[in-house]
Amino acid sequence: MPISAAQRAAALLTASAVLCLTGCSDDGGDDQAATARPSGSGGLSALTEQQLEWDACPPPSAAEGGGSAPTPLPGGTPWECAFLKTPLDWERPEGETIELALIRARAADNARRIGSLVFNFGGPGGSGVTGLPGFAADYESLRSRYDLVSFDPRGVGRSEPVECATDKELDAYYALDFTPDDQAEERTLSDAQKKYAAGCEADAGPVLPHVGTESAARDMDLLRQVLGDDKLHYFGISYGTELGGVYAHLFPERVGRAVFDAVVDPEAGVEDGALGQAKGFQLALDNFAQDCVDRGDECALPGSTVAEVEKGVTDLLAALDEKPIAGIGSRKLTQTQATNGIAQSLYSKEFWPYLEQGLEAADGGDGALLLALSDSMNGRGENGSYSNIQAANAAINCVDFKERYTLGQAKERLPRFREASPVFGDFMGWALASCSQWPVPGAWDHPDVSAPGAAPILVVGNTGDPATPYEGARAMVKALGDGVGVELTYEGEGHGAYNGGSACVKKAVDGYLLDGRVPASGTVCK
Repeated sequence: MPISAAQRAAALLTASAVLCLTGCSDDGGDDQAATARPSGSGGLSALTEQQLEWDACPPPSAAEGGGSAPTPLPGGTPWECAFLKTPLDWERPEGETIELALIRARAADNARRIGSLVFNFGGPGGSGVTGLPGFAADYESLRSRYDLVSFDPRGVGRSEPVECATDKELDAYYALDFTPDDQAEERTLSDAQKKYAAGCEADAGPVLPHVGTESAARDMDLLRQVLGDDKLHYFGISYGTELGGVYAHLFPERVGRAVFDAVVDPEAGVEDGALGQAKGFQLALDNFAQDCVDRGDECALPGSTVAEVEKGVTDLLAALDEKPIAGIGSRKLTQTQATNGIAQSLYSKEFWPYLEQGLEAADGGDGALLLALSDSMNGRGENGSYSNIQAANAAINCVDFKERYTLGQAKERLPRFREASPVFGDFMGWALASCSQWPVPGAWDHPDVSAPGAAPILVVGNTGDPATPYEGARAMVKALGDGVGVELTYEGEGHGAYNGGSACVKKAVDGYLLDGRVPASGTVCK
């Protein structure tokens, strides 16, 4: 597989949601990207009355992934960017402040404008400042009556980014064996995780304890006020559903029209959440393999049954554990990177052809495409620089969740994970220990999203979702409480539903957000 094809695949996948496994990042420099560490002070009332200085958007910072400034929307509507000043520590709102990066595109029909629709595209760790322009075409119908708004949450992109290592160090880190086979490999992994966590602490300093989801939810309510909206109208995808649920719990009376798509199970702790993902990615791989079998000779992979196709995958990963193969330039494809690349390509059925091509090429000794897919998940650009998406992912998750598994405790749980997924079980099981060396304690066993009295929240679950399994949507509806969660099911493939090609889903979501029509809970779309 030529490198150019691998790079094209990676470019298509860059905006995909991120699996919480490993990672941290260093932007290497862009002065515009680095907002000051905590500075200034002022009362909370002054913060709610601040005036945002909207201006033309600069190119994305290295921490946001780099690239070009967003181009105007069809019709000429420009993207505008600003910074929101918010308390560093919400328990001391009169104290030091930080700045959060914002982006917006104004509503097309100002006469019928409802307000602002705030997006979070997930991760945690995804940049909304780059994500919103990237996905704008999918949400153009909603811009008819809303200003589309997103932001880099604290710790992400331009908003006090957590960064943990140099690009060269990250290349080595991501090539490590994250499924150790003996004590020597366990020590190597433990030492690397310790160095990684220390790097995050050294970089982020006083910001690190304050990058959690509850702080981000409070930031969103400040944003609502500064934007001039009485209610928060919100579209959360993947981790964005968890953030939205926490917001609804804290501020139920301020929930406007809200949609949760690709729903995180709010009742799951670290272990159950990881086990659910192992099952979800295994289901997606099963569906991919079945599609291959159904296409017969048109599929490039060997095997006439699902089991035979998947045996080819497990055999490849086992071989890579023993000996990496050629990748991109001097970089080789390791077992960990191959597993990452396979997972990345399961986020959307649209990317299954890349998985098929990548597996076929790797079987022949060419790991370029799978490595490019892994790079995409880890936020590595073609120039070798990393965004901070994985660093922020780790920082937010480790600050949120109390549980701290040692490598030994993770090892004890491997049989359960291997039963859930022969391909992803080891990877997900060992990943339980990813916060074991973290210098900041976690906040909760799982988030409280109960929101009695909130307006209806449309909760959309996809039966074939690998990263946020379908069961999470039903759990979210139950946890939000009677009369709040409205369940909508999409019988499809991929991570999320609104952009999955279903006219039924789009009609239901747009009908609620644009016209206030709440679909019947339990509606099923295909």
